[in-house]
Amino acid sequence: MVRFLVHEKEDTVGVATVDIKAGEVAKGLYMDTQDPVEMKALKDIPLGHKIALRDADAGGTVIKYGNDIGKVVAEIKAGDHVHIHNLKTKRW
Repeated sequence: MVRFLVHEKEDTVGVATVDIKAGEVAKGLYMDTQDPVEMKALKDIPLGHKIALRDADAGGTVIKYGNDIGKVVAEIKAGDHVHIHNLKTKRW
C-alpha cells in the first residue's frame, strides 16, 4: 500500500497519504514516473505532512511539486518529518 506520494523526480520530500509511524518502512510512489520508492520514517509523519527523501543541511532548500518551497532551518535527515520546526518560508 502506498503511504506517501512524490510529485516529481527532483522533489526532496514526499507527502504522507496516511499517518506513518516512526521506524516504519513506508512505500511511496513518484507520480510523474510511477516509480516506487521506499523510505524508513525516523519520526511519526502525520497525514498530509512531508517526509524527507534525502538529507538537507541548514540553509538548504526543500523541493516539492518541482518548486523551492522554503529554507531548511535545522538539519534534516532522510526519513525525517519536514514541517515548521525545520523548514521556513523564504519570504521573510
